[in-house]
Amino acid sequence: MNESRVALRYAKATLDFAVEKKAAEKVDADMRKIAETISDNSELQQLLSSPIIKNEVKKSTLTEIFKGSNAISLGLINTLADNKRIDLLQEVAYKYIIQYEKMKGEDVATVTTAVPLTAALEKQILKKVEALTGNKVSLQNKVDESIVGGFILRVGDLQYDASVANKLNTLKREFTKSL
Repeated sequence: MNESRVALRYAKATLDFAVEKKAAEKVDADMRKIAETISDNSELQQLLSSPIIKNEVKKSTLTEIFKGSNAISLGLINTLADNKRIDLLQEVAYKYIIQYEKMKGEDVATVTTAVPLTAALEKQILKKVEALTGNKVSLQNKVDESIVGGFILRVGDLQYDASVANKLNTLKREFTKSL
């Protein structure tokens, strides 16, 4: 099964349980912390994706890093580790955030750029995305120098890629087809 679909199922189940226990907002804060911590730490990403490191080591490491988190968040870490899906933790956290925002009537827009966005540009993007979706939108900016320039906008499951790297790849494919 597609890993993205698996992550979505874990995220929905976690959200349903958090809503039932009236802890959805606290778990949302935990998921944001988890997603940010993993994305900012390449060693942690390597640890989670390594097939050599045992699940118990991964589980104990994550439990130590995120101690003080809500019991539901820690339960998710334990469940993923027990089911040998701990490498999906970051994806599950992202999916949880998206589902939580949808539940509140908001969307999360992720803009990937080669350099950080200015405050003025961020406001323009927010205004445009809110007009397109009709929902309140919160904006996350990821910086990825490999896209060279332009931007990649992702809202929910929709993505618009206006990066220079994408345009160069498209040109490359067209040139190789015509040879």
